[in-house]
Amino acid sequence: MELIQLPDATLVHQYVGGNEQALEILIKRHQAKIFGFIFSKLDDVELTNDIFQDTFIKVINTLKTGKYNEEGKFISWVMRIAHNLIMDHYRREKRITIHNDTEQTPFFSFLKDDSETIEELLITNQITTDLQQLILELPEDQQEVIRMRLYQDLSFKEIAEATDVSINTALGRMRYAIINLRRLMEKKQISFTV
Repeated sequence: MELIQLPDATLVHQYVGGNEQALEILIKRHQAKIFGFIFSKLDDVELTNDIFQDTFIKVINTLKTGKYNEEGKFISWVMRIAHNLIMDHYRREKRITIHNDTEQTPFFSFLKDDSETIEELLITNQITTDLQQLILELPEDQQEVIRMRLYQDLSFKEIAEATDVSINTALGRMRYAIINLRRLMEKKQISFTV
């Protein structure tokens, strides 16, 4: 069978085994989707190119060091890496904003502390832990759509493409996931309100 026809998982194994062409095929196969996803979040071609390259540098390093954990689809994993790099970019941008002290905007007005209190942080962590435990009790297809929507911030169109299903199927899985989460919350008497 020709390399280009092999599924992603097989190409990943081929690449880890030393076949450089396998990675080339994976990149070409998913390039438009990943580039489009990054560009949709940044709206800057140069920056998109940089993050696209950084994404695949991270992919290569992870695969070469044997740290790739084949839990889901390869494309979902790569999209998660790209999403994390985008978030890192925005965090860096936020940190380097410089404000000048003027009468209209005194410097000290920027020094307020909006961070969560210890109590709020503990509650947030407990809610996150409870939600993650509940998600693990859902069927795998529902877990996947919840993770991609909530944690990777993918649109239903992107989820449908990444999971190779129709948009209606992706929406249906999300709907059933929410229904099932509500049932589990009632059954376990868990509330996510403070």
